[in-house]
Amino acid sequence: MPVTGTYGRMRVAITGATGNVGTALLRRLGSEDVDVVGIARRRPHATPPYSTVTWHQVDIADHDAQKQLAPLFGGVDAVVHLAIGFQPMRDREYLRRTAVDGTAAVAKAAVEAGVPRLVHMSSSGVYSAGSYGQRVDENYSRNGIRRSTYSVDKAAAEFELDAVEAESDIGVIRLRPGMIGQYAFGSAMLRYALPDLVPSWVVDKVPVLPMDRSIVLPAVATADVAEAIVSALSTEQRGAFNLSAPTPLRYDDFEETLGARSVPVPWSAMRAAAAVSFTARLQSVHPGWVDLAYGTPLVDTSRAERDLGWAATVDGPEVLAETIAGLRDNASDGSETLRKRTAVDRVSSLLRRGPISRRPLP
Repeated sequence: MPVTGTYGRMRVAITGATGNVGTALLRRLGSEDVDVVGIARRRPHATPPYSTVTWHQVDIADHDAQKQLAPLFGGVDAVVHLAIGFQPMRDREYLRRTAVDGTAAVAKAAVEAGVPRLVHMSSSGVYSAGSYGQRVDENYSRNGIRRSTYSVDKAAAEFELDAVEAESDIGVIRLRPGMIGQYAFGSAMLRYALPDLVPSWVVDKVPVLPMDRSIVLPAVATADVAEAIVSALSTEQRGAFNLSAPTPLRYDDFEETLGARSVPVPWSAMRAAAAVSFTARLQSVHPGWVDLAYGTPLVDTSRAERDLGWAATVDGPEVLAETIAGLRDNASDGSETLRKRTAVDRVSSLLRRGPISRRPLP
C-alpha cells in the first residue's frame, strides 16, 4: 500500500534514523513518495540512503530534548521513534535517559507539534518472565525481565506512552519485534560486544559454545521490521503489534551457524559468569542480556498479519545465519552507527574511553 500523507505526499520524522532499523527504513522509503526528516546524534555522510534526508542532530537523552524536537516535528504526518542506546552499558543513567526519558520527550514533542501518529519501536523484551518458549499475544503482561536494563527500560518507555495517549489524541503504534538482525549490522554488533583490545576475527575461532540448550528466541530480519513500519504508516490501527519470523532460534541453529559444538551449561551459571566478568571489567556486555535471552517469550504475530498485512520474509535461522555472516565479515553500512570496526577505530575508542577496567560503572 502506498504511503500517503494528509495532503498527498507524506512527511515523516525518524529518530535514530542512522541505526540498524533506521538505515533499512530509509532504503525502503526510497521507493515511496515521502519526505524524511532524519534525527540522529551524529549526521551521516551524504551518501545513499542518507543523501535525500533533511538532517538534524539531537541527542534525545538531553534534558531539553522535547524543546529541541517539537519545532522539527512541525508539519509532519508521523514520527517514527527508533532511537535507542546500547552503549555505554556501564552508564545506567544515560541508557535510561535515552530509552525512557527520551521516549517521553519524543512523544510529548509530537503532541506539542500536532503530529497525528507516532510509530514506536518497542521490543518483545517488554514482556514479563513466566512464559518462556510459549507464544504470547500483545495483551500479555509487560513489566519486562527484572534484571535486564534494556528490558525494564523498554517496558517503562511503553508506560510513558500510555500516559501521553491518555492525555492526547495522538495515535500510537508500538512494534514489538524479537531479536533484529541483518548482515550490515555485523560490525556494529562487534563494537557493542567485543572489548577494543579484542580483534574481530575471534568470531571465526569459536571451537565450543557454552550455552543452556533450552534457548528459544524470537528473531526477525531488519528489512521485515522496516516493512512493518511502512505498513504502520499506512494504517489507522493503533496499539501493539508483535513481529517475529515463524521459526525461533534454538541451540542447534547457533551450533550450525557458528560451526561450534555447544557445551551444556545452565543459563544461571552463564549469567553468573557474565556478571563476574562484567563486574571485574573483563568484558563489556551486561549480564542482563543473558536474563533477556532466557526470559523473553515467543510472540504471536497474528495481529500484525491480520491488521497490517505483514508477514516475515526471512525465517529465524536465516536471520541468525545472515547476522553471524555479518559478524565474520565485519560488515558495515554508511552511517557512523554502522561504520566498520577497524584497528584504527578500536585504538581511537581505547584512547578516548580507556580500557574496560577504567570505564565507569553505573
